[in-house]
This record gives sequence, C-alpha cells and structure tokens, in this order.
Amino acid sequence: MDSVDLEVLRTAVHWLAEGRRVALVTVVRTWGSSPRPVGALAAFDERGGVVGSVSGGCVEDDLLTRFTGGFPVRPELVRYGLTHGEAARFGLPCGGTLELVVEPLHSVQALAPVLEALEARCSIARRLELATGKAVIMPAAEDGPLTFDGRELTRVFGPSWRMLLIGAGQLSRYLAEFALALDYRVLVCDPREEYAQRWRVAGTELLPGMPDDVVEALIPDERTVIVALTHDPKLDDMALMAALKSKAFYVGALGSRANNARRRKRLKMLGLAGDEVARLRGPVGLPLGARTPPEIAVAILAELTALRHGVRLAGYEASEAVYLQDVAVCD
Repeated sequence: MDSVDLEVLRTAVHWLAEGRRVALVTVVRTWGSSPRPVGALAAFDERGGVVGSVSGGCVEDDLLTRFTGGFPVRPELVRYGLTHGEAARFGLPCGGTLELVVEPLHSVQALAPVLEALEARCSIARRLELATGKAVIMPAAEDGPLTFDGRELTRVFGPSWRMLLIGAGQLSRYLAEFALALDYRVLVCDPREEYAQRWRVAGTELLPGMPDDVVEALIPDERTVIVALTHDPKLDDMALMAALKSKAFYVGALGSRANNARRRKRLKMLGLAGDEVARLRGPVGLPLGARTPPEIAVAILAELTALRHGVRLAGYEASEAVYLQDVAVCD
C-alpha cells in the first residue's frame, strides 16, 4: 500500500489509543472521473481531525459537517455527485460519482492487526459487514483489489514497496528523491567510503556492508526493487547474483547493451542459471532518449510504474530496447 494510506491507518490507531472516536472512510465505487481511486482512505476524529483523502477536499469538508452534527455509530454508505450540480459542488470532474463506506472504529484492535501485518511485510485482508459493523481480519496470499457487493467490504492490505540502490552516486541521488515521491521506501548500499560519506538524501536509509550481504539480509520479496548503479562489476555483480536468486519484483542494472551482454555472460560463468540471468533488466529504464542523471532516473521509474500496473508498452522489450546508456553515464 502507499504511504498516504499507511499514514491514515497509523493516525487512526493513534487517535483511538488516545480515546477519541474515529471514522474510517473508504472509496468503494466510482463512476466517471474521480479525484481518488477505489480503495483510497481517509480518517476523521471527533475533534475535527482529518488524515488522508477521498476527493479533492470538498467531500472531506462535507463529511466533517456531517460528523459535527452527529458522529456515526454504525457503518454507512454515502454517495456524492449524483447530479451535475452536486458533482460541481463537491469538485468531482466530468459529472463523476463517488461512493464511500463510512465505518466508525471503536478500539485500537480495529486496525492494529493490519499495521502489525504490514510491519512484518505480510498481506492481510479485512472484511467489514455493513449491517452489523463486524470486521474480520484474515491472512491474504497477496495484495489484491478491493471488493464491495453492497453488503460486505473486503480490502487487502499489502506491504509498502522497497527500492534498494547499489551505489550512492549522482544518479542514485536523483532516483532516490523521485522514488520517495512515489512512495518507495528507499535503501542505499555503497561500501565505497568516499561515496557513502557524501550521501545526504533525507528519508532514505544507508545500509552498511557489501552489496551481496545487504541483499541477502533484506530478504527481497515481490514488492522489492533492486537496481545496480555503481559501474563497478565487483560491486554490481555481487548484488545482482544475490538479487536474481531472490523473489525481488525487479532487478536492474545500469550500462549499455554491450556492457549488459558482458554482464550476463559473467553471471552465467559465476553459476547463475539461464532463467535467473534472464530476469535481469538491463539496460535499465524505458528508452526515453534520456541523457542526464535525472532523465535516466525518470526512465527507470517510468519502467517500474508500467510494470507494477501491468502495462505492456507496444513494441518495447527491455532486453532489445535502444537506450541512451549506450553512451556511458558516470556518477
């Protein structure tokens, strides 16, 4: 899940621990254009506090007014934007309609198990019966879409996305800054002291140790991205050997097509199987014609975004694309 929704859950639990009444609001259906997607969360407390978003702001204001008149005591289904006038009033574009489930929370235990599962990097499902207000927590195999049939709301919460960067140079700095804006938890490993000492990107974690040890200690899962960016085969290849044997969602390496072809040969000589080597995305990033470190960072995140959302780009295969990295890009 993204950091915005995680903040909603954490804040709601904090409010509940302080003894406040809290309502969790979930977008369950949309028609036409809507400011926030299905599954978006917001939490409201009885003192007028709001965290998260289910619209551009006007819907939140209206909910606050509702709650001031009487805080909800049971789950409710609320719809906005039924008419063009109402859509305009609440800032819903193009006549959009928004359907929300408003759920009053009565104790920390309403959400604490979800946070505990996410901290352990597990997926967990939470099913709410609107008629009774009963919520059931269940294990889930993986993150999945929200389901709502008018009577039951089931939401699967999955762990946040992680990005491990091998190398703490200039390109890594831009990639880390952009990735943070896209809700990745960014980790950086560079055993070269001169690079590690200069790393100054707030919100990231600099991990000590050699790249292969760091990758193995991380235990990469299906929400882990690993990108090798040092230009030093001794460091990049070590990390890639461990990463390509893991469950990491994405493993990529900077460099030209020729350099990556040589890298694949080295990895096979070092004992990786053909199917493991085939997982390597290299040259890394979409072929956007990027030439500067920030442009290359955009290309990498563009590829990741497409892959995460299951988007196939016509005529594009990573192993065959022509990239700017055929021109050496050095930190």
